[in-house]
Amino acid sequence: MGRILVIEDSQEDAEAIERALTRSHPLLRLDFRDRGEDVVDRLMAVDDAPGIILLDLNMPGMSGHAVLRAIRGQAALNGIRVVVFTTSTAPAEEDACYAAGADSYVYKPLNFDLFRTVLTGAVDYWLRSDGRPSAPGSAPSPNVK
Repeated sequence: MGRILVIEDSQEDAEAIERALTRSHPLLRLDFRDRGEDVVDRLMAVDDAPGIILLDLNMPGMSGHAVLRAIRGQAALNGIRVVVFTTSTAPAEEDACYAAGADSYVYKPLNFDLFRTVLTGAVDYWLRSDGRPSAPGSAPSPNVK
């Protein structure tokens, strides 16, 4: 669980994710991709798959929904937690993600302090759910489902 793959096309959001997680979880290795194409092939080709994928939905090319379906279509990748981290607040979008196999659906707040709190809470939740220790003094986010 020492690695998180972030699939995010917005450079601004990717930088915010990096700032937030390097402060709260300095030992986690963050890998960034700005597109969903070839993600499954790369995941299948590596020995050290990430424990968590943070997935944006609205990306050019292969959408986050398509990436999620492709990941969940590979039994070998079932151990990876997929956390959809998006600006979309549409209930139908959330339902579709859970139906496709998302482990969590988390809204990206616009305020950085809240963004950091929600993101680190989601990461802590999935680190703890895997039986591994999380950052001291942190608690799961109430936004994690």
